[in-house]
Amino acid sequence: MVHFLIVAATKQGAIVGGQTSCKAPEVAAFERHLPADVEIISCHSLHGPNVDSNGQPLVIIKHRASEQSLELVEKLLSCFGSKHVHLSAERHDVITADTQAVTHAAFLSMGTAWHANNQFPWEINRYVGGIENVKINVTLRIYSNKWHVYAGLAILNPSAKKQIRQYAKSVTELFKLMLGGHRAELSHRIKTAGAAVFKPQESDEDLLLRDEVLDRFSLGKVPSERTPNNHLSLLAMVDCWWQLGIVPYDHMICSTPLFRLWLGVTEYLFRKPQLLEEVITTAIEDNTFRSDDLEFTFAARVSNHFIRLPPLLHDVYALAASNAHSRSPILSELNAYSHSPRSILAIISYLISTVSVSACILHNFELCYD
Repeated sequence: MVHFLIVAATKQGAIVGGQTSCKAPEVAAFERHLPADVEIISCHSLHGPNVDSNGQPLVIIKHRASEQSLELVEKLLSCFGSKHVHLSAERHDVITADTQAVTHAAFLSMGTAWHANNQFPWEINRYVGGIENVKINVTLRIYSNKWHVYAGLAILNPSAKKQIRQYAKSVTELFKLMLGGHRAELSHRIKTAGAAVFKPQESDEDLLLRDEVLDRFSLGKVPSERTPNNHLSLLAMVDCWWQLGIVPYDHMICSTPLFRLWLGVTEYLFRKPQLLEEVITTAIEDNTFRSDDLEFTFAARVSNHFIRLPPLLHDVYALAASNAHSRSPILSELNAYSHSPRSILAIISYLISTVSVSACILHNFELCYD
């Protein structure tokens, strides 16, 4: 009903726009329902509501408008103090998928893995200090925000599915190499990906993040001796970029604060040869993080399949609605959702964040992972 109200209230020659994270469905709705004499100029602030807009990128999309109207919109938006970036709706969605979709998927999967293992990572020595601080703080930040921001970006952005699918594939393949003890193959793949993504540097001064910054925001007491981690989530991110031909530095003008942090920690790892060798050795010889990596792999794959298979989700919803007295806890929860005004996105978000979701899917639907 909303679009009918917009059409009825829109004056002739007006300028209409939106602030959504996904421009493909937004622009399609505008084109379908707005009169031809209405101009369309959309925008998107690439940061969260709690971030100061000064200096942050603000995408402006002149989809159907005159130069005079564009100048008016730019003047109106200048009060934010943001850097204006002009893109098409299609290009915006591609860059947003490259910089946000996989980043969010990685941190959401970390949170699901810690939840599955009944862990508060800041209470465990091996997760305190350095790169671990970034993982924990950003994960907590994402989980404290509205669920629809991340579900909507992953599901509605037509460019996001490919990135999330590749990330799940990279996580799985690298984890298998670790389990199989294939050091040479793992090392070759990691270093090849790193060479493709990161340009040669002259010194540590070129790094986006440094040691003193990484250790500043620890939620726990930093132990005297650091526990080596294989950093599967970081390795898979760079492998994903490499496989898709993405150079993250090309999107810095449109990057979010979270993406810059994520790029900073991956760069920190891959541009320190001694640390990278330690990671490879840990991945093959040390089982300390193995149970966490297993849950992380499950979480990444399950998220990917939910995003890729909406018909299955509709089947889940229908099954839940018709089984009020089902013995399955997840189906009982979904049945409760079916009697509320929440959309299918709410169900998707609930399923992705539920600990036993992978077991539920495998048991009830015999979903085969490719």
